[in-house]
Amino acid sequence: MNTIHVSGTRKTASARATLTPGNGIVRMNTMLLDFVQPRMYADKIREPLLLAGDVAKKVDISVKTRGGGQASQAEAARLAIARALSTFDNTLQPIFLAYDRLLLVADVRRKETHKPNCHGKARAKRQKSYR
Repeated sequence: MNTIHVSGTRKTASARATLTPGNGIVRMNTMLLDFVQPRMYADKIREPLLLAGDVAKKVDISVKTRGGGQASQAEAARLAIARALSTFDNTLQPIFLAYDRLLLVADVRRKETHKPNCHGKARAKRQKSYR
């Protein structure tokens, strides 16, 4: 088996996953997945590994993320890991799609742009007083 390189994105974050034959070790930005903080994001990244079962124990996965925030990086890493595992074993694709479509398909939503002559946020308007 050869090395598999896959990428995943979420908002402005991107993740690149490298899957190689191994013992089930998962690293995110050179850190073991067990030490990723906050714990909620580590659990989110671990979802495709739990769904894959024994297949995940046959491979080592290294994920490098950049851009965005912690939540977006975790979502991008989750997508990249799921894509790598489904490329490695085609029987996982229907399992991932049945659980959550966003494991294999990128979420295309982006931040709404700020409009001219508006204040603060994308939809904020100037207040009127009439008095």
